[in-house]
Amino acid sequence: MSDLLTTEEYKAIAAELSFPTQAFIDGSFRPAQSGKTFDSLNPATGDVLAKVAACDATDVDFAVEKARDAFEDGRWSRLHPAERKEVLIRLAKLMKRNARELAVMESLDSGKTIYDCETVDIPETIHCLLWHAELIDKIYDQLAPSSDDHIAMVVREPVGVVGLVLPWNFPLLMLAWKIGPALAAGCSVVVKPAEETSLTALRLAELAAEAGLPAGVFNVVPGGGAEVGEPLGRHPDIDAVSFTGSTATGRRFLGYSAESNIKEVTLEMGGKNPAVVLDDAENIDRVAAHVVNGAFWNMGENCSASSRLIVQKGIKDALIERIIAHTREWPVGDPLNPETRVGALVSKAHFEKVASYLEGAKALVGGKAENGFVEPTVIEARRDDRQVREEIFGPVLSVLTVEGFDEAIALANDTEYGLAASIFTANVKKALRGARAIRAGTVTVNSFGEGDSATPFGGYKQSGFGGRDNGIHAHDQYTQLKTIWVDLGDDADEAVD
Repeated sequence: MSDLLTTEEYKAIAAELSFPTQAFIDGSFRPAQSGKTFDSLNPATGDVLAKVAACDATDVDFAVEKARDAFEDGRWSRLHPAERKEVLIRLAKLMKRNARELAVMESLDSGKTIYDCETVDIPETIHCLLWHAELIDKIYDQLAPSSDDHIAMVVREPVGVVGLVLPWNFPLLMLAWKIGPALAAGCSVVVKPAEETSLTALRLAELAAEAGLPAGVFNVVPGGGAEVGEPLGRHPDIDAVSFTGSTATGRRFLGYSAESNIKEVTLEMGGKNPAVVLDDAENIDRVAAHVVNGAFWNMGENCSASSRLIVQKGIKDALIERIIAHTREWPVGDPLNPETRVGALVSKAHFEKVASYLEGAKALVGGKAENGFVEPTVIEARRDDRQVREEIFGPVLSVLTVEGFDEAIALANDTEYGLAASIFTANVKKALRGARAIRAGTVTVNSFGEGDSATPFGGYKQSGFGGRDNGIHAHDQYTQLKTIWVDLGDDADEAVD
């Protein structure tokens, strides 16, 4: 990615963008069969960017039918792994060629800052696709131990037609987390982007066709949860669903599966993630920078956001002083200004939800919410406050004070979620003991982060179910294991003769 442009240059690119507006099914754009549309809004301005096809169960049925045709005739599922790899590499190259267009489109559609889109989202999306593409011909099947008279093969096969249901906070990156391993495995996919952020998924489908992905393999059906998400979850010809979003919605997909064809379901859901800072932590300024980044990156619209600061009493005052200083380095404003670090929340409804958590709260810094924008805010909180118990999904950090290590770990685990956590300490034994004791899918030590493409991402408790995104482990949710048992005994020889 080249250097960032000026605000004026980004606005000039935005003015020239042509937005995809129709569903992408069987290799081409198509209107919703009902003819209905919905408005895709720019959260920062409230302006209508495009009128997007409002699909429903009829469109889902058509997309699943075409995806099934593609899967069964083997135009993708039975391609040599090296050929699938070449197509995905071409797609990544096309994304790189169109990276700036995608970054601006993502920013306009979601309210995300162009800084994040240019420096994180688009580069990471491309990297994710390349990582899974390169993995395609490097995952080996197995031979199980058996007698001299038998060969026991354990082989992976693509699970079939997969429904991919996306969140609105990282539209392109979460799409890559899912289509990377799903397409690598040989599946056909039907993607439901979030209604708030459909544009870049449609554009990526167009690029995928240009890269040579066969028709019917990658379908995008925009629309609402009841109109598209539920029909996908209940569809009898969908073999698996991978969902990222709220815990409440994730529960529904388990119900849809149980009430239909018992399809495979993988859920990556909410979080109320602790950042534990012990009083022997070194370089307080660096710790503060990590905590602030964890809490406010992407406007706090991040399932792994560090929303609870659990700090040991002896270091609290010094740490809070540095956190307040770093928080002031996160300006709020126009998402297309490359100096902006906090853009608009994704929708009016979500803004009002986040703003409600600031009412009556004791803000140490920030606390202002207006016109779709919320300042990065640090609040003093008690353990039973709703700001501490509930997932806010906005730029709000709650501060809790503890006396010692055991209390800190117990408080870190005092949540229904278990997605991510971090622990800051100079004591290696405490770091490892804490990382092992915290019930979360990812625990970082002396940093905020989520790992990378090679490390599995998902949660404990009500943060996750059924599998992991990222890493080799992500391929498990898009494949089935088959045992092939070959009898080499005398009877088999006679049958051959």
